[in-house]
Amino acid sequence: MEGDISSLPTKRVAVVTGGNKGIGLEVCRQLAADGITVVLTARDETRGVEAAEKLRGMGLSCVIFHHLEVTDSSSVSRLADFLTTRFGKLEILVNNAAVSGMEHAQRVDTNEEQFVGMDKQQRLEWLNKQGRETYDAAKNGVQTNYYGTKLVIQTLLPLLLQSSGEGRIVNVSSDAGLLRVGSSN
Repeated sequence: MEGDISSLPTKRVAVVTGGNKGIGLEVCRQLAADGITVVLTARDETRGVEAAEKLRGMGLSCVIFHHLEVTDSSSVSRLADFLTTRFGKLEILVNNAAVSGMEHAQRVDTNEEQFVGMDKQQRLEWLNKQGRETYDAAKNGVQTNYYGTKLVIQTLLPLLLQSSGEGRIVNVSSDAGLLRVGSSN
């Protein structure tokens, strides 16, 4: 579902993948607050629309939603076509969409009360105890986090190169996959 952009002024344009929550949502908020037109993308259309509406409710009218599944080349191509048709350019690409690569018994939001008072390492240890590493989950992690990011960059790079020398790519990553060796004590 695309947002109504008829009233958006011609200015810098940014795409944020995985923009419906967490870091991605905050990146969208900050870019829009700086006057940049933000195309917030998410694979879950309902959550993406809600996130864009939330930001517009904060007075950030230059935020629109576009559905995107980073692992689906036709979905990424539709985003590129949308950007080309509506804006003819792209200055900023923030690759934030990612999955954990683990199966969890329940959906966990690291902003929940159970994590209050935990540092990053404690949260990761708790999450690792709650999840299982399976072949399918790991495969999905690589497909989304590596190949999905690569596909989005390859597809949108021509638009970034058309920008007036200001094209930027930001890849958001996590240290959740780092091996912790030894104790910090």
